[in-house]
Amino acid sequence: MTDACPVHSSILELIGETPLVELRRLVPPGHARVLMKLESRNPTGSMKDRMALAMIEAAERDGRLKPGGRVVEYTGGSTGVSLALVCAARGYPLDIVTSDAFSREKRDHMAALGAELTIVPSEGGGMDAALTRAMIEAARRIQAAKGGFWTDQLNNADQLAAYRTLGEEIWRQTGGRLDAFVQATGTAASVRGTAEALHARDPKIHVVAVEPSESAVLSGGPSGVHRIEGVGAGFVVPLWDPAAVEEIVPVSTEEAKAMARRLAREEALFAGTSTGANLVAALRVAERLGPEATVVTLLCDSGIKYLSTDLYRAPEASVSPSSVSSGR
Repeated sequence: MTDACPVHSSILELIGETPLVELRRLVPPGHARVLMKLESRNPTGSMKDRMALAMIEAAERDGRLKPGGRVVEYTGGSTGVSLALVCAARGYPLDIVTSDAFSREKRDHMAALGAELTIVPSEGGGMDAALTRAMIEAARRIQAAKGGFWTDQLNNADQLAAYRTLGEEIWRQTGGRLDAFVQATGTAASVRGTAEALHARDPKIHVVAVEPSESAVLSGGPSGVHRIEGVGAGFVVPLWDPAAVEEIVPVSTEEAKAMARRLAREEALFAGTSTGANLVAALRVAERLGPEATVVTLLCDSGIKYLSTDLYRAPEASVSPSSVSSGR
């Protein structure tokens, strides 16, 4: 007889301890083994649940966030959804600044969990440095007017602890047998925190940061517009630490979208564009390392968050009049 599943006291207890899955069809012969950590198994379907909880708990501990206090943040969406989950569970009102550059599903999810939204318009639905800075300034104004705790994710190092935990999970799940870790870079906290944990275990692990090729600022390129949600702020972010990574791989929006679609159709793993970018880079690394190696990357969030976007939006089906009238 197996033990009964425990009864949890909060949805927040279900954050973390996500599974690893080996890719079988997308990895060509002669490549390294590629494992994907399914962060879509977190409560909101995103890895950002980890960092949202870490930032709120740290602020609770040191008194920056009082019981019933207001929380403010700017976000491409997934961080906002995760903060909305944590704030709903803990009883904090939440103001979110986001943009029409990000999927409608994310905005609706935040609102459903009780967040008050301020929408900053984008230029043609693209993400760039100007939009990031406009969202930050809008959050600054809201915090000044309403007070409360501004999580300020681009500057908040409290989230690093959450990703060090992620790194420890990967180490334990692989039995310490991994050669490379690949992760897309937004605030840079996930690649940095995970790298710190993995490098503490084995300094030889090759850590790869992924960024949009249209805005490859970490690689020394110019800032530009891209459509990989949740990554590529358009400038070098404060939490970026080049010493934490061994390599930076730029991936284009179209490459990321195409790979996300292939991942769904060929591996039955449903994810967003940042995951597609991760896999493009992971396969490049896997080809170079060869069949005796193991590469780990993240499925950052669920594809359900992108159904209204051109990543997955299905074409309108046409129905012939004869089929309707004949009942076929």
